[in-house]
Amino acid sequence: MYEDKRFLNTREILEKDFKIDARGYRPQEVDQFLDLIIKDYIDFETTTKRLITELRALETENAKLKADIRNLKSSIELANSSKGVTNVDLLKRISDLEKIVYGE
Repeated sequence: MYEDKRFLNTREILEKDFKIDARGYRPQEVDQFLDLIIKDYIDFETTTKRLITELRALETENAKLKADIRNLKSSIELANSSKGVTNVDLLKRISDLEKIVYGE
């Protein structure tokens, strides 16, 4: 995705040769080249910020899902291990389910 938008790659930047006038490099040519570099880096920064935001959101969601899995596993183990269910067991299971549904 990002590769399609870039105007320059590192090789083109490194190998760029500016023509020299009697007074030095042509300012217009240098300015045009620098404008392309600026566009690339602005796009790079924007893409990087967006990806970091997405990464953080996914990490948060992943942590929540892992907590849900742990709670569900403990509920399953509790259900499998209890042969005679008591009121205390039922209240604990209800509490665990409420934590899963409503969050902690």
